[in-house]
Amino acid sequence: MSVNAVTHLNFRGDARAALTFYQSVFTGHMVMVTYKDAGNVKDPSEADQVMWGQVAADSGFRVMAYDVPSHLPWNRGENAFFVSLRGETAEEITVYWEKLSDGAKIVQSLEPAQWAPLYGMLTDRFGVTWVVDVATEYSAS
Repeated sequence: MSVNAVTHLNFRGDARAALTFYQSVFTGHMVMVTYKDAGNVKDPSEADQVMWGQVAADSGFRVMAYDVPSHLPWNRGENAFFVSLRGETAEEITVYWEKLSDGAKIVQSLEPAQWAPLYGMLTDRFGVTWVVDVATEYSAS
């Protein structure tokens, strides 16, 4: 089993441009899933925005990004990133979730999601927001 912690950058409509830029700097493979790809469109004008994206380079560089939907608060200087914690199994992720949950504010309960066997979001007692999920392959780009 292995777990990875990756910086998860938050944008308001600029995630595609940012990921494209980071790929040009670090090379590697880029994957993007839009809200439309995931069947999670709440505002039609945001359907082609990035719900989840990643650049992964052979050097070990990794960064994730998404476009925060307009119905959620976003402030470039206050919540510009999350820490993404991805594991290989539900059991492994559940153990980390339970420990991180101590004193945390649960934003999204850890439960199955359309894009992952388990997904959850919490803000820990120190104010750090974690997105936790079981890693899966994404076919959309």
